[in-house]
Amino acid sequence: MTKKNRKGFLNWLKTYEGQKFVVSVLFLLVPLALLILFTFVPAVNMVGYSFQKRDQFGVNPEFVGFDNYKTIFQDPDYFITFKNSLYYLAGSFVQQALALLLASILCSKIRAKGLFKGILFFPYLMNGVAVSIIFQRFFLKGQAGLSPQGTLNSILELFGAEPRLWLDPEKPMLANFCLVFVSLWRYIGFDIIMYIGAIQSIPTDLYEASDLDGANPWQRFRYIVFPSIKPIISLQLILAVKGAISVFEIPYIITAGNYGTSTFVIKTIETAFSKKQVGLASAMAVVLLIITIIVTLVQKFFFRDGQEERIKREKKSGRGVRY
Repeated sequence: MTKKNRKGFLNWLKTYEGQKFVVSVLFLLVPLALLILFTFVPAVNMVGYSFQKRDQFGVNPEFVGFDNYKTIFQDPDYFITFKNSLYYLAGSFVQQALALLLASILCSKIRAKGLFKGILFFPYLMNGVAVSIIFQRFFLKGQAGLSPQGTLNSILELFGAEPRLWLDPEKPMLANFCLVFVSLWRYIGFDIIMYIGAIQSIPTDLYEASDLDGANPWQRFRYIVFPSIKPIISLQLILAVKGAISVFEIPYIITAGNYGTSTFVIKTIETAFSKKQVGLASAMAVVLLIITIIVTLVQKFFFRDGQEERIKREKKSGRGVRY
């Protein structure tokens, strides 16, 4: 930097814009340093660990290349956890559809809709551990797998139905369906509130115009509600898929990953802290990160805003934007 440029820069720093820039940088230094220290540095180290065979103390690490990644996709004990994530993935789409339906109903003219909103949102406010213990007692009495006499079976017996073991070691599909139901029950309230807020932000003029045109409820939803809240739907789907892939709390507490309900995150923690295979666990974490990024990019592609695409095409063609 020449002397003239340095003097001009110092003069700029004395201006309002320069002082605002300096203050902004000073305020950002601390959170940026913490972000780099506790997020980016560990993430880079994790990628390096994924190519090593190492224990939790990092004593005598051995470079093994892609052997850890091969184990994840070739060992059935690890690869089967991807299958269990599909249950939660399917449940997340059901959750979004049901939340959108309930939000549409609660935005209509019904009585006590404020009460229904509170009831539906309440499970999301509960602690995840408490929810898991409640449903453990709901499906089974005492420790999971020891007795079928849970609350659900007690209710069924009142109607003359036979009790059954809902978290059955021989029926992992049924056990996973039960856990997906618990996850849906807890998190659907948040989705409903998000959709309600998005729907209520739509201008009422559009609804009045649709009524004048004789649109039915389905047409109103298809041509007004859905296009208007598409960004929120995209965001909720990204969060739902991310949560389905990284689910941990509910299956870990209710079944401890037993009965064929172990998820990818549970297996990662078991590999790192029980088996002391930190290198393999790091590779599993990297795979989970890559899957999350891919899913996010795919959903962003399919939920692109048509207006933005049109503007980009017109700018590229040199025609400008017409309103």
